[in-house]
Amino acid sequence: MSAPLGGDRLALDITAEARTRLEVTTAAATIALRGSTADPATYDVRLAVGPHACLNWLPQPLISTRGSTLRQTFDVDLASTSRLLLREEQVLGRTAEPPGLLSTRLTVRRDGRAILDQHTVHGDPATAWNGPAVLGGHRATGQLLIVGPELDTGRKPLVLGDGPAEGYAVMAPLADAPALLTTAVAPTPDRLRRLLDAALAHASDTSPVPASGGSRHPPDAAAGPAPAAGDGRSPLPECPGV
Repeated sequence: MSAPLGGDRLALDITAEARTRLEVTTAAATIALRGSTADPATYDVRLAVGPHACLNWLPQPLISTRGSTLRQTFDVDLASTSRLLLREEQVLGRTAEPPGLLSTRLTVRRDGRAILDQHTVHGDPATAWNGPAVLGGHRATGQLLIVGPELDTGRKPLVLGDGPAEGYAVMAPLADAPALLTTAVAPTPDRLRRLLDAALAHASDTSPVPASGGSRHPPDAAAGPAPAAGDGRSPLPECPGV
């Protein structure tokens, strides 16, 4: 959708009730645009997943365009038996265009306790957002969060990627929670999606991951062909009892 524009206030409230399965996606990318006012736009997403319920949040990418300012929040509440698959993809600028200012905060609570609370800011005048410790010159970034009571988190962090020019993804368990978080940077949206899909395939694989200090694989060789999550062919988490 060609929104939000400067000054817009958008909000979504989505609930998967007990023992239901819900998958949410979008028909096209969300495009943050400069509006007639200099006020920032806000886009607030609130997700709630009940006991023994499953929610797959799989929107198309968010594109931050020149001159836009967007503050986006995700607020997620899970029961102890909830299952969540959350994918977030951001494209910083259209072709040959610098991005606007994009602020994103993701807060996840499980059984009332925070298991993840992170805040990122990309685009000028934010400092160091394009430096080697953050994006390293890439223009697509995203993450994949998987939460489930039966999830195997006894694995070492896994690095996916063919080299700095092609981007990287790192999948690691969260502390004291049955959850895996993958963070990725890439030169293009297509490459970003392949990295995140490769991470999803690894997370869905029941074979043991090498117990070294973190293993590295190219996304294609490690996971095989990686279909886009949400297209009906990806290994989406099972929802027993739903």
